[in-house]
Amino acid sequence: MALVLNQIKKKYGTIEALQGISVAMKAGEVVGLLGPNGAGKSTLMKILTGSIEQWDGTITYKGDDLRNSLKSIQQRTGYLPENNPLYGELFVLEYLQFTASLYKIKNAPFTSIIEQVGLTEFKNRKIETLSKGYQQRVGIAAALLHDPEILILDEPTTGLDPNQMVEIRKLIRTLGEDKIVILSSHILSEVESVCDRVLIIKEGKLVADQNLDELRKGQQQIILVEFDYRIETEALSKIPHVTKVVNTFDFNYEIHLDTQEDMRPQVFDFAHDNELKILGLQLKNENLEQLFTQSTT
Repeated sequence: MALVLNQIKKKYGTIEALQGISVAMKAGEVVGLLGPNGAGKSTLMKILTGSIEQWDGTITYKGDDLRNSLKSIQQRTGYLPENNPLYGELFVLEYLQFTASLYKIKNAPFTSIIEQVGLTEFKNRKIETLSKGYQQRVGIAAALLHDPEILILDEPTTGLDPNQMVEIRKLIRTLGEDKIVILSSHILSEVESVCDRVLIIKEGKLVADQNLDELRKGQQQIILVEFDYRIETEALSKIPHVTKVVNTFDFNYEIHLDTQEDMRPQVFDFAHDNELKILGLQLKNENLEQLFTQSTT
């Protein structure tokens, strides 16, 4: 069953924050929510989580209407806000137990959730002593305590270093195997690495709804990589299928290849063989960039 939004509208005085958003999302997909600042992304998420109750249109999930069955749908929804409010003085397990008590969750599977998000060795550490990446994991764990069917994540990798980003993205992909995951971000590369589908909102209107696999078809493969120091582009050109290498900035490189095979493992092997550290590694989707630019300008 799908989460169905039909003609969702929201006004703040004379400002139309949302102007008739209609879309359906199903379990097993990670949906990226993109748009410029002020496009209406946050308003839409607040409506979905029930923190904004006055709006027009209809939202249904598994036959339940959000207005008439708000508590029921909230009980099946997990939410990680952008600022991820945590009580730093609490221990990880203690915080999760406290959160479960607030929501009256009985027999919460603390051990399995802590293991799922990679916090087992930190469960008895104070939250304030954890890195930003592990604090994000605590927030995700709190959102998963009640095993939600819908998971809404607002800028989940803000402030993380490249390694932490990779780990959180892997976790989100795993969670998206059997849930509806809605991920709001302003970073195209993040949406490209994690999502199956992208929704683009501009001035409160849905201006694009695109499957990313379809968007990738026919485009040249481009890999963006950042090393810990500068190397010659000629060295990277020796990787199989490389047609062009551009040193875009400092230790950042753009590698163009003439194959659809994902060549990131070969770039990783190249770094290992040349005693380089990779600080960032991702595929670039030029078609996604073009779609975003065309849709928002």
